[in-house]
Amino acid sequence: MIRQAERSESTRANLMAAARALFAERGYAGVSTPEIVERAGSSRGALYHQFKDKKDLFRAVYEQEQQEILQQIAATMAEAPPIDPMAVLETGLHNFLLSCVDPERVRITLIDAPAVLGWQEWRAVDEKYGLGLIVAGLEAGIEAGVLRADLDIRPLALMILSALGEAAMFIANADDPESARARTEPAVLALVHGLRM
Repeated sequence: MIRQAERSESTRANLMAAARALFAERGYAGVSTPEIVERAGSSRGALYHQFKDKKDLFRAVYEQEQQEILQQIAATMAEAPPIDPMAVLETGLHNFLLSCVDPERVRITLIDAPAVLGWQEWRAVDEKYGLGLIVAGLEAGIEAGVLRADLDIRPLALMILSALGEAAMFIANADDPESARARTEPAVLALVHGLRM
């Protein structure tokens, strides 16, 4: 039973890795399920055993991308001086914006995901992974006495998440994403610094 579960998990991982590479290379619309199966060295039956359809597979890939971005940001935030909550927040924001310059990640998370999943589902996944980190950063700033404590954290965090989403789209759709990121980062940081005591 354990061996079968391991095989199933391995099959799922192989399908997701193959799909991720193809989606990043050619976009969701440019990839067929037979190509994914072939690249994964799997079968069509295995694909449909693991995922309802191509969209379901894409959603799994998108969620995995979001998890990886979150883990990278959390790791860099953990390296910032804990006695300076603003530095921790700035580090997280900086690293999020850096992830918006990666063309493969951008294609999956910012170009295809809203179109394939629809805005509501895309936003729900975005909230699932990003909102908690923003709330934690704001709470740390409030507890340290450097951020205003008179605002309701949840709506504030949602507004920051929305601002980051717009910043990400601006960067992703720019002719020169790195230049757009450099122009966007001071504006994003100014929003957060506006919350200082």
